[in-house]
Amino acid sequence: MAEIPLTKNRDFMLLWGGQMVSNMGSMASQVIYPILILALTDSPAAAGLASALRWTPYLVFSLPVGALIDRWDRKRVMVLCDIGNAIGVASIPVAMFFDALTLVQIYAVCFLEGSFFVFFNIAEVAALPRVVPRVQLPQATAQNEAGFGIANIVGPSVGTFLYQTFGRAVPFVFDAISYLVSLVSLLAIRTRFQPDQAAAPRDLRAEIAHGLRWLWTNRLIRYMALLTGGVNLVWAGTPLLLIVLGKSLHASDADIGLIFSIAGTGAIVGSLAGGRIQRNFTFGRVIVVTLWLQALFFLMLAAMPTWVLLGVVAALLWMIGPLYNVVQFSYRVALIPDELQGRVNSTFRLLAFGFIPVGAALTGVLIEHLGVTAAVVLFAAWLFALAALTTLNRDVRDAPPIERARAVA
Repeated sequence: MAEIPLTKNRDFMLLWGGQMVSNMGSMASQVIYPILILALTDSPAAAGLASALRWTPYLVFSLPVGALIDRWDRKRVMVLCDIGNAIGVASIPVAMFFDALTLVQIYAVCFLEGSFFVFFNIAEVAALPRVVPRVQLPQATAQNEAGFGIANIVGPSVGTFLYQTFGRAVPFVFDAISYLVSLVSLLAIRTRFQPDQAAAPRDLRAEIAHGLRWLWTNRLIRYMALLTGGVNLVWAGTPLLLIVLGKSLHASDADIGLIFSIAGTGAIVGSLAGGRIQRNFTFGRVIVVTLWLQALFFLMLAAMPTWVLLGVVAALLWMIGPLYNVVQFSYRVALIPDELQGRVNSTFRLLAFGFIPVGAALTGVLIEHLGVTAAVVLFAAWLFALAALTTLNRDVRDAPPIERARAVA
């Protein structure tokens, strides 16, 4: 594939644009799920369970899905997932219209969205090296993070505005439409999302085992999967923490949306800086420094006197995420052979995302029984411990440049 600027890469821009709109819709509804459940039940634990159910499918499906994605047409999988998600999310406003919405249905839709996300996300990660040259993966990852940052800024404010102004159902209608926009963008992409299969598929269990062995024998990638899982344990409950902290500071539902939008500006800054930082600093230095900063900013959340300052500190925290993600994601994907992308990335995400349902459920329980400040302090202590362990890890500190790492992989 000829190296051209990403902004002139038609298929990448279609993929990026479609996902930015879809993420915007998802952020609009995701901030509403806990607000809606808190309004219905007044239980942080019930709100945390909804988030946990969204991520539980990764524990169940990720390994077989990774192997299947390496067999199946990746674009077709993504198209079907968008259709399924649009139908699932649209069922919530339909139930509201008939005054039939229940907590069970909300939980079921969360689980359904999470299940489709497993298929879509693994297919998308595996397809990215087909859409852009490997040398541009850091830049493409940074642009993806920027798109996610834009969604973080616009989505929550749009969601809370629609919720407060036009009714509880409208953010979910907006989300369903955003999935259809993603669907149209995918159908317009010309690039094949996988190489031609030269050999007949192997036994599914053997394919899964091959992906597991590749990741487990690479000590750095194995550690990064576990480390990312440990970080995600905390990130899983951060939205609920911000909502409860904001309400304790007398923020309205619209103000809650603004907190997330302020935080999203940090994600934009981090994503724009991610590619440059990846080029100018070593892998180990970026990973270690971002972990220490993340722990510090997270602890600061507990001491904010106003909801505006809460949003500012959240923006600093959100800024760190893209820096970490750009470096670890581009390094990892560049190392994995194309025919193993689905299997290895599904194994990585099983470890990285498998902690999310635990963290989401744990956050609600801690808030309900210990209080929100205690929950923030405990999670900050966990992040400081991860930063210390990573600082001592030689595989991270001494990771070679990606070109040399690929040569010996």
